[in-house]
Amino acid sequence: MGSDLISNLPDEILGKILSLAPTKEAASTSVLSKRWRNLLGLIDSLCFDESMVVYPNDEEEAASGSHRFFDFVENTFTLLSKTPVIKKLSLSHFPTRGRDDDCSRVNRWIWTALGRGLSELHLHATPSPRGHGFYLSTELFTSNTLVKLTLSSEYYLRVDRVFLPALKSLSLLSNWLDGTNYDRLLDGCPVLEDLLITETHPWALPCCAAFVESASLKRLVITAKLSYTEDTTVFIKAPSLLFLDYSGYVTNVYNFVDLDMLVEARLNLMLWDSSVYDDDHDDVYYYDSDNDCYYDDGRPAKISADITGLVAGISNITTLHLSPESLELFHLCCESMPVFTNLLTLSIESDEAQGWQAMPLLLESCPNLHTLVIKGLVHRVTNRCGDACPCSPDEPKHKKRRTVKDEEEICCLSTCQVKVLEISEYGGSFQELKQMRHFLEKLECLETVKVCADAEENNSDGEFLRANLLSLPRLSSKCNIVFI
Repeated sequence: MGSDLISNLPDEILGKILSLAPTKEAASTSVLSKRWRNLLGLIDSLCFDESMVVYPNDEEEAASGSHRFFDFVENTFTLLSKTPVIKKLSLSHFPTRGRDDDCSRVNRWIWTALGRGLSELHLHATPSPRGHGFYLSTELFTSNTLVKLTLSSEYYLRVDRVFLPALKSLSLLSNWLDGTNYDRLLDGCPVLEDLLITETHPWALPCCAAFVESASLKRLVITAKLSYTEDTTVFIKAPSLLFLDYSGYVTNVYNFVDLDMLVEARLNLMLWDSSVYDDDHDDVYYYDSDNDCYYDDGRPAKISADITGLVAGISNITTLHLSPESLELFHLCCESMPVFTNLLTLSIESDEAQGWQAMPLLLESCPNLHTLVIKGLVHRVTNRCGDACPCSPDEPKHKKRRTVKDEEEICCLSTCQVKVLEISEYGGSFQELKQMRHFLEKLECLETVKVCADAEENNSDGEFLRANLLSLPRLSSKCNIVFI
């Protein structure tokens, strides 16, 4: 019989290996042999996940199974009573009903782990009609060792005082926090660097996503898809912030202040009323069948959202990423465009349902732009794409309801300093090829064009697609096309 090489490893190594496995599986190794029987006490990372347990469809049996899961966690902590260090505790479970002591047990487990130097804590209680949420006790928020904390879903917070002097990463994921407890939590984290906020309950009022103030924060990710955000003021004050990822429905007032250190921003902005994009909605677009184009008469009266404060607040960034709808909302919901003096990289995504109306003014507002990244060239063709798009049609001879005033053509590419153009998901259609020709003929500083073809097109007509691009005339003598 071959030797058991794993069992011959030192206890410390085996303890590290067991810490990487779910705690239930790690505990089951104690029955393998005498060698493994006492290794559970060397585990310094505990992961309990009730979603991995398969319960019967019967509600009573499922509730009984959930109680047994809690009993297993309780027994595990009993077995680990002599474990000197617990670095990480992850607990994911369903709220229970009929066991009032479960909240106190959870708090006791956490308090036990904190007493052994816990640095990472992740708590998640899946919403369930057969249970209730969990309230964390005040003592849990005066830890000197906690570095990472996640509160998710049905975990609630009611505290009188918070002091987490070592906490650097905080994730609040669709949990129910009122303003008072949320403010106390942020105020009690003096060295917080990474904050992740997700608020997606469709019936909830915005709380965490509407107010962020932290002197130490460096990275902020917000996802706020709530029903009642239209009249909400979003306030962010973070003088040390370097990275912002903001995703949510647009509102009326954005107060972004002291973001001078911000380097990169990613925006995924959305309108609640999607009807403004309907093909037959004359308040925004008029479709001219002769030119196969949509005519945009400017901001429709029905849109009350205003992202001017948001855009102005991030104007010092060097890198900006915009989703398709965000790009269009820069046109529909932004009263004035600031100058992005420091912007070096602009990355946009395109969609056939959204237009490029903001592109001319946006490019003109980026005097030092070096790299332009575009994911997909196909977009809704409108009369306001200006010189950014070759598809701008002539004015229609007549319109059914509204007329567009004559405007001088906006030239944005001829003065653009872009040296690198990156195109992904290139399909080689006539519209895309026409757009590429337009870029190559207008961008006089262009040095490198990187093209990543759509996977399907690249497999079928890749050579033909590349040949078409390489044959296009180029204004810049230094321009080199690279396929990636």
